[in-house]
Amino acid sequence: MAAGQRIALIVEYNGSAFRGWQSQGQPEVATVQSVLDRALSEVAAAPVTTLCAGRTDAGVHASHQVVHFDAPTGRSLKAWVAGANAKLPSSVAVIWAGAMAADFHARFSATARRYRYILLNQARRSAHLSGLVTLYDQALDEELMHREAQCLLGERDFSAFRAASCQSRTAMRNIHFINVSRRGRLVVVDIQGNAFLHHMVRNIVGVLTAVGSGQAAPGWTQQVLDSRDRTQGGVTARPDGLYLVDVSYPPECGLPNLPPGPSWWEQT
Repeated sequence: MAAGQRIALIVEYNGSAFRGWQSQGQPEVATVQSVLDRALSEVAAAPVTTLCAGRTDAGVHASHQVVHFDAPTGRSLKAWVAGANAKLPSSVAVIWAGAMAADFHARFSATARRYRYILLNQARRSAHLSGLVTLYDQALDEELMHREAQCLLGERDFSAFRAASCQSRTAMRNIHFINVSRRGRLVVVDIQGNAFLHHMVRNIVGVLTAVGSGQAAPGWTQQVLDSRDRTQGGVTARPDGLYLVDVSYPPECGLPNLPPGPSWWEQT
């Protein structure tokens, strides 16, 4: 690949040790972007700055984060993958690289984002899943949670589910699907939309678990949505269980169709 070629990467990471995706301009603050940009810059022997499909918060994970950058030097696609992985910490991995059209943009070309929130529904914590799931020690009715969530489908005003610090100009978002299911001890909230507000998925999960555990009555999700008031929305679920698992693009962009992940959950 020649210098100047736009390159896209698919990246997975365990966000537990990071202060989120976005570089904060302080070398002592570990972010996913900062370690990825540093690794790619070493491969290129020149500065590289990536742009991502969706910024994740501190402690949030990804099995399918998409980024792009313009290569400052000529390197093969294999070199971008293998070279970056040789220099990245074990908690971050590049799993695919592709040459893209000059107008491809990881964020603005995307048509949908998909997240999975994974709850460990048992009385005690798990040493093996620490930081990878959110422990919820009260019994959850996942079928009730699924029914409750369906009022969120379509284009809605999600003001009641956005963080107070959210900087988006509008709270309107379009949810394509939201499914709640159980796999043994794991309860999974699987949600896709055109885009998401700051803390939106975690706030939705907070409301659904309140209903699923009996702390709130069925219909509360609709009431919170209709209120358009964040103070009516209950707690924000912890970041541990949240994964960015897919980003959709028009077929002509040429990105691969990969299983959504996370990989450890798919293997259970």
